[in-house]
This record gives sequence, C-alpha cells and structure tokens, in this order.
Amino acid sequence: MDALQLYSSQLEQLLAEFAEQAPLQKNTFFVVGCSTSEVIGEQIGTAGVIEVGESLFRPLQQFAKKHEIFLAFQGCEHINRALTVERRAAEHFGLESLSVYPTRKAGGSMSAYAYEQLEDAVVVEQLVAHAGIDIGQTLIGMHLKAVAVPIRTSIRQVGEAMTTAATTRPKLIGGVRAKYRS
Repeated sequence: MDALQLYSSQLEQLLAEFAEQAPLQKNTFFVVGCSTSEVIGEQIGTAGVIEVGESLFRPLQQFAKKHEIFLAFQGCEHINRALTVERRAAEHFGLESLSVYPTRKAGGSMSAYAYEQLEDAVVVEQLVAHAGIDIGQTLIGMHLKAVAVPIRTSIRQVGEAMTTAATTRPKLIGGVRAKYRS
C-alpha cells in the first residue's frame, strides 16, 4: 500500500469509528481542518501537497453522502480560516459567500482541492458545525457549536498528523433543579 492509500485508509477507519460513536444529524455541517504538510511529516503550512488532499477528499465525500451531511473545509490562517462549502449548503443556512477562493499557498491544499471538487463551491467566513475532524492541529474549534465533545478512535494519526475528532451537544444550563434529555 502506498502512502496516499494509507492516508485514505486511515481516514476511512477513523470516520467509521466516529459514526459508530456519534450519530450524525442530517443536513448539518461537518467541518474538516487538514494540514497536508503535517500528514507528510512536515510543519504545518510549509509543504502542502494537493495529492494528499485528493486522497483524503474521497473518504470524506463518501462519509458525507452516506450520512447526508454537508462538508465544510477550513482554510488556513492566510484566508482567516474561511470555509469551502457547496453553494447549496451556504444558501440553505443563509451564509454569505466571499470573493476569495483557496489555493495551495493561501487556504491550503485540502481546501484548494475541495474547492475544485465540490459541486459549485463557495467560500464563507464562518459557520457553526455539529461535528468535525482536525487533521494536523489546524484548530477547527472556532467553527464548532459551543459545547464540543471529543470522539476517541483507534486512529490517532493520519500519516504523521495528529487527529482530533469532535461532536457537539446542547448546552446544559440551569442548576440543581434542571432536568435534561440525554
């Protein structure tokens, strides 16, 4: 198995375990942050590889179709972590599209590849996702709902990149008299 197939396989396993632990709500956003530099063992933002983005896009796209969710690909700091999404998702949630588009050097290889592959892709400044995955410590937390809950899988890395997966839950507010649904 070559490196690209390995990355794809690792991500497929991680996503399968994620779905077993945290059922996904249809028509919600799943944010993906990914440093392809970190995947190949380099420092974030230094060696982006479009082919790595391609190898990871396929399992993400299959995951999204299977669970009927929208993918949102977080760009790098050079586009203020703006997100690449399909126009229909942006319109569904009333999100304003931006004039920027991600490139390998400004947005990152994963976002740039997704922009070319998604149906009628646009970039939005922010959104609120119900779940997501961070491959390579790209800091997706700013795009998750307020209470993130980590999901632990047997896959701790994709390639050389550390992974963190999270779902979210509603806030528990109130006090000792409050009652909550599980």
